[in-house]
Amino acid sequence: MALESTFLPIPSELVIPFAAQRAQATGKFSVIGIVLAGTIGSWLGATLMYWASRVAGRPIVLRYGRYFMVPEAKLHAAENWCARFGSFGVFMARLLPVVRHLIGIPMGIVKMDFKLYSLFTLLGSAIWCSVLAWVGVKAGNDEQLMRGDLKHITLWLVGALAILAALYYFMVHRHMKKRPN
Repeated sequence: MALESTFLPIPSELVIPFAAQRAQATGKFSVIGIVLAGTIGSWLGATLMYWASRVAGRPIVLRYGRYFMVPEAKLHAAENWCARFGSFGVFMARLLPVVRHLIGIPMGIVKMDFKLYSLFTLLGSAIWCSVLAWVGVKAGNDEQLMRGDLKHITLWLVGALAILAALYYFMVHRHMKKRPN
């Protein structure tokens, strides 16, 4: 989970549900322990991203960002987004796939108060890990799903994806567009 909160593409959606399902099935670990470990791991990775960005982020992004699809205009848009949403933005970002990995970069660059960043990272990560753990336990207890029958879960997955897409659009895409001066 620490790696997942950096720029490395290790999705928590694959790690936490499986770990929670195995913890529930074997009884070797507790689901609460999985959530706590995931939350702390997320905070550790997010802290690394925050401090790296705070110390060296802006100059590096300005110089090399265009090679990684982050031109200067996108950096300015991210800074404006951070200034607008602040702590609430960190909290919401920790609940959105893809965005959750990278929120530490703009927050470090704008030098958000680290205590607030940590608090909202921990809260958002705890909720995210709890939801994923719940999904893992529920999936593990579903006999049809474990046999490979995906019919009755498809609607739930489509609904969850629609909610995540709407949150992404309203919290990121809509507010990142360049506004006329």
